[in-house]
Amino acid sequence: MLRPFRLRAAKARAALCALTALTALAVPVASPATAASAFQVSAPRSSTLQVFALQGPVLQGPALPARALAGPASPDGVSASPDASAPPDEAANARRDQRWVLEMLGVEQAWKVTRGAGVTVALVDSGVDDRVAELRGRVISGPDMGSIEFDRDRPDAGRHGTAMASLIAGAGRSGTQGVFGTAPEARVLSLPLIVEERADGRSPLRDENLGSNAGSPLALAIRYAVDHGAQVVSMSLGAYGPEQSEREAVAYALSKGVVLVAAVGNDGDSAYTLEKGTSFWNFPAGYSGVIGVGAVDEMGRPAEFSSDNLSVQVVAPGVGVPVVLPGGGYGSSEGTSSAAALVAGVAALIKAKYPTISPHLVARALTSSATARPRGGYDDHLGFGVVNAAGALAEAGRLTAGAVRVPLPVPEGMHFGEGLPSAGPSTPGPEPARLWLYGAGLVGGLLAFAGGVVMLNRRPDRDTGGGAGRSAGRSTGQGASGAVAPAGRWRRRSRA
Repeated sequence: MLRPFRLRAAKARAALCALTALTALAVPVASPATAASAFQVSAPRSSTLQVFALQGPVLQGPALPARALAGPASPDGVSASPDASAPPDEAANARRDQRWVLEMLGVEQAWKVTRGAGVTVALVDSGVDDRVAELRGRVISGPDMGSIEFDRDRPDAGRHGTAMASLIAGAGRSGTQGVFGTAPEARVLSLPLIVEERADGRSPLRDENLGSNAGSPLALAIRYAVDHGAQVVSMSLGAYGPEQSEREAVAYALSKGVVLVAAVGNDGDSAYTLEKGTSFWNFPAGYSGVIGVGAVDEMGRPAEFSSDNLSVQVVAPGVGVPVVLPGGGYGSSEGTSSAAALVAGVAALIKAKYPTISPHLVARALTSSATARPRGGYDDHLGFGVVNAAGALAEAGRLTAGAVRVPLPVPEGMHFGEGLPSAGPSTPGPEPARLWLYGAGLVGGLLAFAGGVVMLNRRPDRDTGGGAGRSAGRSTGQGASGAVAPAGRWRRRSRA
């Protein structure tokens, strides 16, 4: 059964109560409207559908960490800037803060080749605010894939989806300011599936409407994206259990040449991972053919929360990544959600340059051109390394050139060059000469065996003279010397 991602809720409430009591003794507690993101805690993971971003309730208190200045955290892991109206200096700051992300991915060099024009990236997430400057005119709103409609007029509507869309196809503001996605000229097909959870931590979706035996909402979203022209599907969500309908939808998308990108999850710091040394697999990232993406920080180190298992193929920035919020404000995002959205944009660049390239060659281009590769070439924290957009484009060109077979012209009457055509293939089976030889050997062996049997059964000739005398002597009771044995000795052996 699918549900929105409910990360870090139970322990957060307990810790919040404790911290509230301590803070009340020291300093006044700020109102919820002005609370800063000073506190983040972990809670048990849900086995249902999740949005992969960090989250946690927040309080204002003494000795706020530097990261708290970004603004209040939200249940979807996207922190808002203090001023959601985003004045020009905020847009300039967002551009400056994002530079390390684009440099790590080698995006600006790739933009000299393509910026993703003509490619549609389906975003299976929450809704997207298509009125923000970075996305205006390039968002296609698809039908709601969940059980309730996406309400774009709610103040918190589409926070996560808008943030992910800005990382895929954000085109900046005023040319040089604001947030840029990795494919700034691509289009986004928004397929609302995840609805942000309510303040009480409960899902606004009714459980009985979230999934069925006929097919999960995620499977329906993938099929809709494929049937409506998407070349790439970005999925910053997941659940621990696979479903048959999703497997079939993934196979359908791959058969149509659609690239699937998914976040691997935020279970890297869970109690299970720390104890077992590996994380639970999340789906759809765990399905064969889906490009699973983990998260790294600005130094290229694996994020503590990023899941580590064999579903990780590549990594991308996922800590403190600047994003656009509904209404045009800016914030930062943490989680493998951000990393998956960035890689989906890079996949869009590849599809824009090489429209017919197959999904498995896109994955190969991303993995074989990755930078900061781990020792040995692969591990379950970094996969094959950090995605490099420029290198992936170059590798995709080499792979597609090798995959195309150009037929050579053959002159009339020529069969791969001069000379007569080769003789037809011989009749299958043993050669006739050998067959006769084997038959003759078999017959000779049978004849030899039969002769041996006959020789063994023949009786040797007997001497009739000596034999007769001895026989007569025995029958008359007379020995060789002619003496006659006593009659009483041979008469009988029983008593009268």
